[in-house]
Amino acid sequence: MKAMKPETFDLTVTSPPYDNLRTYEGSLQWNEEIWKQVLEQLYRVTKQGGVVVWVVGDATVKGSETGTSFKQALYAKEVGFNLHDTMIYEKAQACFGSNKCYLQSFEFMFVFSKASPKVINHIRDRHNVRGGVSESTVSTGVKPDGSTGGRKNRTADVYGKRKNIWKYGVGGGKSKHPAVFPEALASDHIKSWSNKGDLVFDPFMGSGTTGKMAIQLNRRFVGVEKVYDYYAIAKERIMKNDIPNQMSLELT
Repeated sequence: MKAMKPETFDLTVTSPPYDNLRTYEGSLQWNEEIWKQVLEQLYRVTKQGGVVVWVVGDATVKGSETGTSFKQALYAKEVGFNLHDTMIYEKAQACFGSNKCYLQSFEFMFVFSKASPKVINHIRDRHNVRGGVSESTVSTGVKPDGSTGGRKNRTADVYGKRKNIWKYGVGGGKSKHPAVFPEALASDHIKSWSNKGDLVFDPFMGSGTTGKMAIQLNRRFVGVEKVYDYYAIAKERIMKNDIPNQMSLELT
């Protein structure tokens, strides 16, 4: 990212390494010094009004969760990001954890923004129990004749914007990558925080889920991956969804 131009990307959707839970083919060098540099550079390459979605969890060491997720969110604020939303990715399947704790079934999805987000396309799929019902409500403000108050009729929307806890089945399938997140997770964030033609970034591309969904949704995409085998998986997945002659893939 240090070689990239400032304010390049409209949206980043990424999932960095979780403490030292995986080694990623022995390639992993990950500690506080590194993730601080990553967040600093993400702030630099994000456009004004751009968003970074940071999907992350914590390891448990000697009976205590590391709290690295919170440290990263607070440091993102230090470098200049707003913590626009703290969201939860709830896993549909039962998950493992310590026998002394409840089953661990979620990860954080921190939504960082560089100033106020320029794009907010809330997904509206939460069924409204009063949807379609005509209601009489008190109107506010001053009318042209100077009077206030009064009542007006409105019909409640059938669907409201969803809550900030999103539930998905755990990704993976037949991929050789050990930590594939759900395609729907990437898709929903891309829809929420970008428009068609915007440039989406993933600095930990892995098997290419963010790239695949970005291309499907008519966004442009840039991804970085240091493990060649994972890059090959990502390239194949993304190329299957690419419009011919409108995208180039380069290994650097």
